[in-house]
Amino acid sequence: MEVDFKALAAQYKSELLDRVMPFWMEKSIDAEYGGFFTCLERDGTVFDTDKFIWLQGRQVWMLATLYNKVAPRQDWLDAAIAGADFLMKYGHDGHFNWYFSLDRAGHPLVEPYNIFSYTFAVIAFGQLYLATGNPVYAEVAKKTFDIVLSKKDNPKGKWSKAAPGARATKSFDLPMILCNVSLEIESLLQPDFLKETIENCIHEVMDVFYRPELDMIVEHVGKDGSLVDSFEGRLQNPGHAIEAMWFIMDLGRRLERKDLIEKAVHIALREIEYGWDEQYGGIFYFLDRLGHPQQQLEWDQKLWWVHIETLITTLKGYELTGNEDCLRWFKRVHEYVWSHFVDPEYPEWFGYLNRRGEVLLSLKGGKWKGCFHVPRGLMQCYQTLENLAKKSERLP
Repeated sequence: MEVDFKALAAQYKSELLDRVMPFWMEKSIDAEYGGFFTCLERDGTVFDTDKFIWLQGRQVWMLATLYNKVAPRQDWLDAAIAGADFLMKYGHDGHFNWYFSLDRAGHPLVEPYNIFSYTFAVIAFGQLYLATGNPVYAEVAKKTFDIVLSKKDNPKGKWSKAAPGARATKSFDLPMILCNVSLEIESLLQPDFLKETIENCIHEVMDVFYRPELDMIVEHVGKDGSLVDSFEGRLQNPGHAIEAMWFIMDLGRRLERKDLIEKAVHIALREIEYGWDEQYGGIFYFLDRLGHPQQQLEWDQKLWWVHIETLITTLKGYELTGNEDCLRWFKRVHEYVWSHFVDPEYPEWFGYLNRRGEVLLSLKGGKWKGCFHVPRGLMQCYQTLENLAKKSERLP
């Protein structure tokens, strides 16, 4: 299959450095109170000044990662440090229990019920430690990671809505994200502890939530690992599963486990085929594994992050295995993404489309969309494409 990897790499890199990151650097930094605005209109106008901790952490991580892995630009590092200072001052209760949201000035709005406020604080401070060598950042990352692990069996703690004795389930999202977090802070963990953490994550993702009888990953299982016939138990989130598979591929490369990579590629391709909307194109947000009506009214929307994560996963799958199906799906999703999510008039990408692929919300950032999936995806894609371009140049 003929693909111009060099040209594609240039396309993704230019989008990252010439359009997307300048947008966030110009529009999102709150120079008066600190931290970042994430609720941004199509043109970058701020429409809400509340600050959501996991998006604050994600942006610190993104800026520090660009500094470490793309170019040591001082403006990126300065913005990351300023964001981290805001988080350290206002983002937690003094014991590294990270709030969900703050007002503009840093006053808490929502209690620390959401475990992902913690996980994104971990990777933010871990990556910033790598950029600066400041031991304070390492300490914040390690202490927060310890809290995450202590909460993994009951992530919401006292803020759980479950009634006493209610049906006990566990969710895919936490072991999935821990696959990524554990590698992000590898340098801060003891080797034996890192190995144990990684193996536990791989087991949960690939042996518990991946169901051979379905050949798919489910979002919720019973505490005993059984399938559950309920709204939550039947829920399929193809984007989550696809994203998790590039985390697993990264772990497979790190551990030199070709079998793990091959299995991740197989699952990813199965999830893409399952989730693809043959009528209108794009990947569905939610599906029911038995085909029943769903409780999520947004089930048929096409979301930015689902498709960007699919681009990353298919490229990594092709790079690591040479599987032509990965390349075929990359090309198909690439064409959909660049014709639907990319805004021809203003920088950054649309996040929410209806099933037909029409823009549903014109915002560039909000409560859930920030400086993360688009720039991370562009970075991952252009760097993988550069590797593929170099590899193809060496071939006779």
